[in-house]
Amino acid sequence: MQRAWRERDPLLRVSIAEELLQKNPDCVPALVLLGEEGSSMIIETESRFRDALRVMENSLARRRSGLVAYDEDSHGKHMHILIIFKPLCHSSVTVIGIIREFALITGTVSLFAAREMEISFYVRRRLAMCFRKLRKFKEAVKIMKDLLKEFPMIMDIQENLIECLLEMKAYADVQAVMAKYDDVNIPKSATIVYTAALLKCRCVGERFSPDVVSKRGISAVELSAIEAIHRAVEFNPHVPKYLLEEKSLILPPEHIVRRGDSEALAYSFFNLDHWKEIDGALKILHMTWEGTFRSLPYPLEKGHYFHPYSAGMESAERELLPAFHEVSVYPQKEVPFFITFTAALCCVMAMLAVLTHAYPEFMTQLARTFIVYVSLPVTFLVEKLEAVVPPTLMQNLARI
Repeated sequence: MQRAWRERDPLLRVSIAEELLQKNPDCVPALVLLGEEGSSMIIETESRFRDALRVMENSLARRRSGLVAYDEDSHGKHMHILIIFKPLCHSSVTVIGIIREFALITGTVSLFAAREMEISFYVRRRLAMCFRKLRKFKEAVKIMKDLLKEFPMIMDIQENLIECLLEMKAYADVQAVMAKYDDVNIPKSATIVYTAALLKCRCVGERFSPDVVSKRGISAVELSAIEAIHRAVEFNPHVPKYLLEEKSLILPPEHIVRRGDSEALAYSFFNLDHWKEIDGALKILHMTWEGTFRSLPYPLEKGHYFHPYSAGMESAERELLPAFHEVSVYPQKEVPFFITFTAALCCVMAMLAVLTHAYPEFMTQLARTFIVYVSLPVTFLVEKLEAVVPPTLMQNLARI
């Protein structure tokens, strides 16, 4: 498997994994590699990961019997370790929980246990994502909740769970997850902050109207929704233009930058339909999101809810996103047209003054030529007007 992972050619990697699987049908890393790169359809990938999970569960069941034998190679010496293992936890504890307890008890096999824990975590999470793609949301949610019980600080699982619950329209469950993980001390993401804003907008709905608010005043629920939108826009200001379809969406990249354009693409690509399903959510976002920038005059120096926005994010985004995509840049200050026009006019006048001082004869001749060419249309119009209008009328107008 080490040779398979080192190969750069995907076909060669797959062939090595298939050869290894013929020799050892219970090789979990080979099943993982074939599930990732050797399957052309999601159903095939799901089958591979199911087999990998079944192998790991069978291996754990054999170890629960009592006598466990490990063969590890450490510094060139073969160490045969026999350990009597009595399960210290209830039978409902999942695979990773027992492996973790076993690793804590026996420090000699911590590397082996950590490797199995990582593989089990990866297999179950990828299986949950396969369920999600196949729209088996209940199975996906069950696996994600089990993983969150064991790894509560893995942010990506929380985001995947929120997206699955939104697909099921289980807004109460989404609110419960948000209440648990939308905390000040937990790192944020676009999924967390914009889902919080979406739930607040759901409470307001289509009732929100600027005219009505200006007459009766803003309510506490509406104020909470607006603050949630301002908080989300401060975290990632690129998302609203994609949700409002003011910028075209593309396939999100494999890797993302937090608070960057790549994260905005990934969130909008998978969550635009959720915003459309809630009546009035996009309407509230359209009316209120630009108000965030009035409270953040210097976003690179000081933030309101989060740390200041990083100035060096654009270069990283250009490496991740394709060349044809126009990368969103923030903060992007828009200069009024009048200021731009005045500055351009002043520059032209200054340039003309310098040229007149340096080349007076040439500039005088150029000015005369310019006046002649400008007066030609005016002279032509006057001649045509005299030919059409009677001379007496022109004389009367001249007297006036």
